[in-house]
Amino acid sequence: MPPRSKTPISRRERPAKPALTRQGIVATAVSILRAEGPAKVTMRRLAKELDTGPASLYVYVANTDELHAAMLDELLGEVDLDAAAHGRDWHERLVGVLTSYTLVLFAHPELARAALAARPSGEHYLKLLERLLSLLDEGGVPPAQAAWGVDALLQAATATAAETSARAQAPHADQEWDALSEALHGADERAHPHLHALAAQLLDGTPQQRLSWHFRMLINGIAHTPVGD
Repeated sequence: MPPRSKTPISRRERPAKPALTRQGIVATAVSILRAEGPAKVTMRRLAKELDTGPASLYVYVANTDELHAAMLDELLGEVDLDAAAHGRDWHERLVGVLTSYTLVLFAHPELARAALAARPSGEHYLKLLERLLSLLDEGGVPPAQAAWGVDALLQAATATAAETSARAQAPHADQEWDALSEALHGADERAHPHLHALAAQLLDGTPQQRLSWHFRMLINGIAHTPVGD
């Protein structure tokens, strides 16, 4: 066994801890999210990772809701704001950006559900809003309709991601789908004539096709629906 040093090590000689910053806290939270899942992203876990006390974090992040909003904004940096930018009209580019946004949320189900209430206000969210507004402007959508329409588009995309991810995680999702399909196809023609006639159409189409149609439908409605008084 090597001899123990007789020279005491002063605390001042230990490497200094990096200064806490909001950006560093959010980046660490996202890193934990990717590596261990959202359940592990707690103030206590963050504090341990950053070698500090939980109380120190609240100087930079007021609560868990604010942390989720900041994490969401960080993840929005993955949205492809130039989706299919070349050779396609503004409708399709707008659908492409919204689809990319939906897929980013779908990759993080818990954050998708939190996004229904969270209000991100960081730079990535502002860039997303700017891109959506610029595409609506390119399509000649009046400014007031575009301003209200962006909220409707993002709300629809967020709700779709939250709903789809919840269904994907449901333990009996396949059985529930089979039961619904059987019920629609077996609907009595006299009691439910419209269900009987449209049973196949109610269930057909890929998720991507239905999502794209949903966005196109909303975009067309925004373009042709004036903002009321």
